[in-house]
Amino acid sequence: MPPEQSGVVDRSAGSADRRGATPDTVDSIDAPASGRPLRRDLRHWYLRWPTVAYLAVRILTVVWLLIADRHSHTGLGSRLFRWDGRWFVRAAVHGYPRTLPTTHGHVAGNTIAFFPVYPAIIRWLSWLTSTSPVAVAWAITVATGLTATWAVGALVRQWAGPEPATRAALLFALFPGAFVFSLPYSEGIAITSLALGLLALLRQRWWLAGLAGLVATATTPIALAFVVSCAWCAASAIRHRRDWRSLAAPVLAPLGFVAYMGWLWLHTGRLNAWRLTEKGGWHSYPSLRYPVHIAATFLFNPIRPTITGQILVAGTVVTVIGAVLAIRQRQPPPVLLYGLLAAGLAAAAAPVGLRPRFVMLAFPLVAAIAIRLQGRAYVVVLALSAVGLFLMTWLELFSFAVFP
Repeated sequence: MPPEQSGVVDRSAGSADRRGATPDTVDSIDAPASGRPLRRDLRHWYLRWPTVAYLAVRILTVVWLLIADRHSHTGLGSRLFRWDGRWFVRAAVHGYPRTLPTTHGHVAGNTIAFFPVYPAIIRWLSWLTSTSPVAVAWAITVATGLTATWAVGALVRQWAGPEPATRAALLFALFPGAFVFSLPYSEGIAITSLALGLLALLRQRWWLAGLAGLVATATTPIALAFVVSCAWCAASAIRHRRDWRSLAAPVLAPLGFVAYMGWLWLHTGRLNAWRLTEKGGWHSYPSLRYPVHIAATFLFNPIRPTITGQILVAGTVVTVIGAVLAIRQRQPPPVLLYGLLAAGLAAAAAPVGLRPRFVMLAFPLVAAIAIRLQGRAYVVVLALSAVGLFLMTWLELFSFAVFP
């Protein structure tokens, strides 16, 4: 079966399978010639503009906050460490409760809702560098947001070539959900792990894919969609090549989630401690009716939805467009499966839904839009996305009207 149909790339094919990459481009990316000026290498680097855009957004956000603080005197930290950020830092500093706290007979919000990889890294780096957990948390977010941008670009380049990879990474860096890379959130770690895990699947590096999945599923529950991609690749590899080593990916990938649930069971005595915390503390629950409710509310009365409802409708529209384009582009099956399932999990999670940062977690669908568009159409969409990023950043840093 050809690599395009099996969903993986034959590593023995060498650089000839790098679609759209000229010899000069491949040389400048993978093996710079001895003595070639660094400036020339950077000029030919396909992720240079996504990197510039990402760093520019982070710098402008900090400058914006510093200017605002001169008038409000609220402090930079108070704006950055709102919403879930304070819970991640609290988990890093104080850990997880042994007894579920309750209020009026219901489980109250507590750190159990926040998966352990990000808090563990905050705690370890804070101890190692003797630096405030608050500063460390923000630094991790900024750094992993950049690695996530690079990882998405590298994944797209694997099957689409360097130019579509540049467009995809740039749209990702300026996507409205990218506001989260200015807050202490775990999306940067999750997306980096997931994109690299999908890249490992395409290259048939089963152990690497499994380990990346393990990290991702211990970072966010949406990463469970990646386990399905691993299972699909393993089934295909065994059916066509009797490659039993491929089972390493689907076996390892879910262990992050399983280990956290098992540890919570031992730690609190409640097997469903996480689910109870999500439901009681954040009123979050899985519901297949929720996305239908959001769409129906808008269709029957487009003026009625609040700003939250309008954001969810916009996210749903973007997701549907991305899904249609990804299917028509025939993205590699493991990539397409992950994108569709991640979007589906987010859509069915009430009251979260398809908010910008959860659409961004389904990054193959965002990439599909960038791959499809070129020229003026791409520039227009990129500009609209940047405007959306500005508005979402303002909403999350300067108001409490919409939770992320």
